[in-house]
Amino acid sequence: MPDAFVIRSLDEIQFWSRIMKEHSLFLRLGFRCEDTTLIQEANQFYSIFEAIESKSHTYNAGTDPQTILRFNAEVHTAVTHIWAFKRKVLGLILRCQLPGQNNFPLLVDHVSREAFYFRNRLEQLNTGQLDALPDAIINENVFFLRIMADHAKFIGHLLDPSERKLVDQARTFSDEFDQLLNQARDLDSMRPQSQTVPLLDQFLDQNRVSVKSLRDFKKTARDLIEACRIKSIIHPLLADHVFREAEHFLHIIDLFEGALVSKSG
Repeated sequence: MPDAFVIRSLDEIQFWSRIMKEHSLFLRLGFRCEDTTLIQEANQFYSIFEAIESKSHTYNAGTDPQTILRFNAEVHTAVTHIWAFKRKVLGLILRCQLPGQNNFPLLVDHVSREAFYFRNRLEQLNTGQLDALPDAIINENVFFLRIMADHAKFIGHLLDPSERKLVDQARTFSDEFDQLLNQARDLDSMRPQSQTVPLLDQFLDQNRVSVKSLRDFKKTARDLIEACRIKSIIHPLLADHVFREAEHFLHIIDLFEGALVSKSG
């Protein structure tokens, strides 16, 4: 019988270790040539998470849970360190100690929030203290709706200004996800009274429609960038990165809807 703890742990690590690895690359690309220490640190984190990602694929559903427990703790340490690195970089940027570098402060904050989320998930898995379904639905959606809103803003700012139609589409998505995020925060503040199956089901349905539209927009942008058919300073890997995160969010929404159906049935 497959162990749910093992499967969930490996799924999280395989997805998020790749994301952390790519964050290291994107930050490095944004540093100035003279930021040699920061570049070296980013390269080290890239290697660390590349090794973690590779190691995660040597395990499977039948792996001893105690082995995965130790692996989760090992990964947790690495994630804690990259989170601290990202917050250090954010501080340097906001204190104007890295003039001329090319990482938006919001982007650095964004990638640090994802590291914090990953670290928290590993802690939950290892302690067996996962959120109850109603709390998980609201918490995950508040987190990912903000991530999606950020993505739309980054895309809009990294496209060439002459790509007016795509820039306008990105701004529209940014506004839409800001609204969805505010609605999610309202539902959050109304807890526990807001945690009824009909309200949560409608909440997920509404978010799925918007996330699918954004996912499709990201896929189109990624394909156009890879084919050199639009003007931008978006790295092709970054375009694929944000697409995969939208796909991941949709997968989470589907899991929640399935759980709600089981609960109401």
